[in-house]
Amino acid sequence: MAGLRLSWREEAKKKVAWKAVELVKDGWIVGLGSGSTAAYAIFFLGKRVKEEKLDVLVVPTSYQSFFLAVKEKIPVTSLDEHPKLNLTIDGADEVDKNLNMIKGGGAALTREKIVGFASEKYVIIIDETKLVDKLGLNMPIPVEVLPFATSVVINKLKETWKNVKIREGKGKVGPIITDNGNFIVDVYCGGIENPEKVNNKIRSIPGVVETGLFIKMADLVYVGKKDGKIEVLTKT
Repeated sequence: MAGLRLSWREEAKKKVAWKAVELVKDGWIVGLGSGSTAAYAIFFLGKRVKEEKLDVLVVPTSYQSFFLAVKEKIPVTSLDEHPKLNLTIDGADEVDKNLNMIKGGGAALTREKIVGFASEKYVIIIDETKLVDKLGLNMPIPVEVLPFATSVVINKLKETWKNVKIREGKGKVGPIITDNGNFIVDVYCGGIENPEKVNNKIRSIPGVVETGLFIKMADLVYVGKKDGKIEVLTKT
């Protein structure tokens, strides 16, 4: 809204989104993540397409990012047509010092992981509140599960973690449904010592489609700081 001053977090999100969009080159195929920070990136990419006549195609990871791309008049494609992407820009819910992440607060984790995997460079944009010493202390691990297997998966997860809940919608009765037609189960683990081991353990359960643990996937993380600066983290 005109005249409304943004919080430092929103300003930080805008800055890192623009920084990431500046990486995009003419002729590239770009993956678009989901969430509030990724939404800024989609807006800025649309701005470059309009003002610079930038020739790009994008692969959205959710209906949210698809409709935003259409709104900004960015040409949309698919992984069927372009299974290799030059770059994906996405947000994250938590990022640790090794650039491992928790994603899936918006329930788009499976498509986000596929698109990130298909990209030559996977760029994450966050504000500094998303940097953590240990994953899972402040939020659960989202797990996408086939509806048919939900009870089996939850029972198995509860053998290790007591607090396991199917994610329910706000303002509607029943579970959140992903873009793939599945459920989200949230695993409250109280902190993760070995993210890779936990990821493999959860994924080994039949009925689990994917987890929100993104291990060794990010190539570059732009962190928007409260002081207005941008911190750049790279894969070691």
